[in-house]
Amino acid sequence: MSQLAERLKQCQLDNLAPKPVASGKLVRMVGLTLEAIGCRAPIGSVCSVETLNGTIEAEVVGFADELLYLMPNEQVSGVLPGARVTPLSERSQLSVGMELLGRVIDGMGNPLDGKGDIYTDKQASLEGIPINPLSRQPIREPLDVGIKSINGLLTVGKGQRIGLFAGSGVGKSVTLGMMTRGTTAQVVVVGLIGERGREVKEFIDDILGEEGRARAVVVAAPADSSPLVRLKGCQTALTIAEYFRDLGLDVLLLMDSLTRFAQAQREIALSVGEPPATKGYPPSVFARLPSLVERAGNGAVGQGSITAFFTVLTEGDDLQDPIADAARAILDGHIVLSRELADSGHYPAIDVERSVSRVMPNITSDEQILMSKAVRQVLSVCRKNQDLVSIGAYKPGSDAAVDQAFNLKPKLDNYLQQGIKEVVPFDMCVNMLRSTLQS
Repeated sequence: MSQLAERLKQCQLDNLAPKPVASGKLVRMVGLTLEAIGCRAPIGSVCSVETLNGTIEAEVVGFADELLYLMPNEQVSGVLPGARVTPLSERSQLSVGMELLGRVIDGMGNPLDGKGDIYTDKQASLEGIPINPLSRQPIREPLDVGIKSINGLLTVGKGQRIGLFAGSGVGKSVTLGMMTRGTTAQVVVVGLIGERGREVKEFIDDILGEEGRARAVVVAAPADSSPLVRLKGCQTALTIAEYFRDLGLDVLLLMDSLTRFAQAQREIALSVGEPPATKGYPPSVFARLPSLVERAGNGAVGQGSITAFFTVLTEGDDLQDPIADAARAILDGHIVLSRELADSGHYPAIDVERSVSRVMPNITSDEQILMSKAVRQVLSVCRKNQDLVSIGAYKPGSDAAVDQAFNLKPKLDNYLQQGIKEVVPFDMCVNMLRSTLQS
């Protein structure tokens, strides 16, 4: 019996002892994807790849039979056939804590601002933990973003997910910066995904400024980053926002842009052989968009909120773009920036007629709802009759509604425009709107 007990004890110790990690080797590199054989690792785990310039880290993004498909976290150079591949960990973890405030990090959580390493005692998964939809607190309170046209006509609630739709060069980044300085949220998390490196520094120094940066965390994954880093940058921003929300704080998340997230996922999916479906986008892109967006919003009782603005780049100002169309279906509203308004010097170039906040009726007074409808009607009448007035085909006095609309239009334009550094509190926005309509 004693010998049998000793053997059982030894078997238990053998099972508890760490097993040596089997290393594999690279057999092919196609585009940005590395193919390895001889090692086993789950999807999402991190592996180390030896190169002539040292080791690089790569994530497992797919497999086929004995092959593992790896996507590197950085630019690949010095890779040779047969290079050793060693699994490191099962899942990527991100260090989170109050120490992140005022810092600029890359898509993997590494500091970019030259202020030294970030030391925190907590780790969080980049995938996040889903919240039971019945446990979420309802959206019942408006969030002040400091912009008149949004506060007064497109009121945003705490915990709302809203899209900012625009083409290139119509003022998306400037509008986000105005929200960062003017919001009453306690923490701001900014994700600059796929932007030009020059724009990242300009946003931090000029648009965000020292005052806005003090309570903000900036996650930057520029356009020259690998698609995996751009993808992880969005997840990193959401993970940081979730940490502050779980502490009971109100968080404003500004993600620029959701389109770059979709494009990064498209690059990864196509590289591992997934067939394209809608205009070159594989099905996995449309599956991952809701999983990212749904992480924002209100938390459970005792937690805070994540009010999220996801910018969507409309190529050629086409709102029927597949990503734009999918985003509208999963967001709680959309704000459209007009190139026509931007070209005329009207900033912020928010097209009120084409924009909507789906939670506005639940968080504002009946009076404000009526004022918002009145503004939309005035803008609609002016737009429909603008050509007739311009060519002189319309005679004043022919239609009282048209006369009233064009008399009010200059005052509304003045209300809807705002300086870059101008911050207008929520109550003042409503009072100014009331005065404008009554004048």
